[in-house]
Amino acid sequence: MKGPILTATDIRVSFRKENQRRLFGRERQQVLRGISLALEEGECLGIIGESGSGKSTLGRVLCGLLKPEAGTVRINGLDIYGRHNHRENAQLHHSLSVVFQDYTSSANPRFRVRHIIGESLRVLERIVGSKLDRERRTAEVLEQVGLPSSFAARYPHELSGGQLQRVCIARALAIRPRIILLDEAISSLDASTQVQIMDLLLELRRSLGLSYLFITHDLTSITYLCDRVAFMNNGEIVERVDDIRHIAEIRHPYARLLLESVMGIGVEYGSGDNAQAQWAAAAAC
Repeated sequence: MKGPILTATDIRVSFRKENQRRLFGRERQQVLRGISLALEEGECLGIIGESGSGKSTLGRVLCGLLKPEAGTVRINGLDIYGRHNHRENAQLHHSLSVVFQDYTSSANPRFRVRHIIGESLRVLERIVGSKLDRERRTAEVLEQVGLPSSFAARYPHELSGGQLQRVCIARALAIRPRIILLDEAISSLDASTQVQIMDLLLELRRSLGLSYLFITHDLTSITYLCDRVAFMNNGEIVERVDDIRHIAEIRHPYARLLLESVMGIGVEYGSGDNAQAQWAAAAAC
C-alpha cells in the first residue's frame, strides 16, 4: 500500500424530518454521525449496512454529490468540496467514477452504447483540454470489460443485465479514474452474473491499479472482493475489519448479526481465494 488516496474525516449529515406539521419545522434527523475512513491506494474497502444505515448517503458525500454539514473529504489531499483552480478541479474530476445499482436507469435507453460511454469521454476531453479519438477509446474500454467493440452500436434493450452493467463499468473507466465507487453495483444481478462481474472487477483492479469503495448490504460479496470492511449502523461505523481474513472475529452485536445471517452461528467462513471458491460454488447451486 502507498498510503491513503481518499480520506473522509468526521462526516456529518442530517435531513429535515418528514411529516412535520409546520412547513418550516426545524427538527432534523441525523443520518451520518461523524464518519471517518481512509481508502488506501490499490485496495478495495467495503462499506456494509442494511437499508437506512446511511451507507448510500455516505457514498453520495464521498463522490461529491452531497456536501456534508461538517467534515472533509480529500482525494490526494484536495478537499473535494473546497475551492480550486482549473488544474485542481480537473484532477478531482479525473480521480473518481461511480457505478450505481440500477444499470437500467443509469443508461439512457435512447442512446447507443457508444453514446453512453461518450458521456464520460466528453468529461475527459474537458479535463485534458483536447479532442479524443472517441471510437478508439470506446473500443478500448469495451475490451477491458469483456465486450466486443461491435457492442458500441447496440442499445441498452439489446443487452442482458450483466452486459449492460459491464457497459456502465466501461463508462466509469473511460475517464481513466484512480477510484471507482460501486454503490450496490451487483445487487440487481443474478448470482452467477454477480460472480462474473466481481471477477471482472478483481481483474480490472489488478491490471489498472484501481482503488474501490464497495458499498453493499451483502456480506458474501464483501468477503469475495474486499480487503477491509467497515460496518455501518444508524449513521455510524460500528466495527472495522482491517484484514478480511479476520472477518469471523468481529465483536459488535450488529456486525455479528449480519455475519451470522450469512454463515450460521458458529460456522467459520473462508477468505481470499477460499471465500471466492465458496461463493462461486454457492452461486452455481
